Amino acid sequence: MGLLKVSGSPHVQSKETTKSIMWNVVIALLPALLVGIYFFGFRALALTLVSVASCILFEWLIQKFIIKGQQTISDGSAVITGMLLAFNLPSDIPFYLVIIGALVAIGIGKMTFGGLGKNPFNPALVGRVFLFLSFPTEVAKSDWPTPQPLFGSKVADALSGPTPLAQIGANSHAGLNNLDMFLGATGGSFGEVAAIAIILGGIYLLFKKIITWHIPVAFLASAGIFAWILNLCGLTVNPIYHLLAGGMMLGAVFMATDMVTSPVTKTGQLIFGAGCGLLTILFRCFGPMPEGVSFAILIMNALTPLINKLCKPKRFGY
Repeated sequence: MGLLKVSGSPHVQSKETTKSIMWNVVIALLPALLVGIYFFGFRALALTLVSVASCILFEWLIQKFIIKGQQTISDGSAVITGMLLAFNLPSDIPFYLVIIGALVAIGIGKMTFGGLGKNPFNPALVGRVFLFLSFPTEVAKSDWPTPQPLFGSKVADALSGPTPLAQIGANSHAGLNNLDMFLGATGGSFGEVAAIAIILGGIYLLFKKIITWHIPVAFLASAGIFAWILNLCGLTVNPIYHLLAGGMMLGAVFMATDMVTSPVTKTGQLIFGAGCGLLTILFRCFGPMPEGVSFAILIMNALTPLINKLCKPKRFGY
């Protein structure tokens, strides 16, 4: 008679690893990066490389000299943080500010809590919000870089200057249309301007089962419905414009779906996504700043433990 071996949990095995998940997310971000390079030039690529290199360096330094634990820079999480931080910034921002943002994102947003899997807030958003509040002139500027395709003619001058978000604040979208924002031919943070590229990345993540549909759909649906109601009241522009403008798509697909900082149950994810969308429109339409995605996601990150508690499934047999 053989011995019965009992091992500790988890008992469900999977071929997926943290590294494979993270590098699949990096692959999903590549379309947005390529579109950003196409419209804003190689400065966008240089900005991304500086951000990624800074995040990797700071994580290595903190782990080696402060935490003195196992190095995790090869798992790809620092690369994702660097890419998302860069995607949320204008392409002409000074490199030293990107390095500061990377230090805050990794040092405060991630490693302060113990590293990957322990951070309550999305590190890239922590870095981005810090830069936004500390250097508003450079990060929340009124005159953004003009999209200039690497191959082809310059995008119309009407697309330079204020971003679509700034025009939302004025309840106007003169000179811009939904197709421009869908393809990326608008001013703004270079990694969030092309909805089509972000959607392609999201489809890849869904196909690889890295994310589920619950948070992105709830995020975009709640934002669209609330914007539609306000539009009927004459308080804002049409909801499609809201969904395509600014960081709505990037936030819904890549940042709100962060598995560390979002709820674990499907019901919790729907609540989380709906809260993100509702808060985003509230900030955009009634707040002092044109964008609200970063603040909305961080607030819902803080509520994630409560949502998990609220939506905790009953134990078997109870």
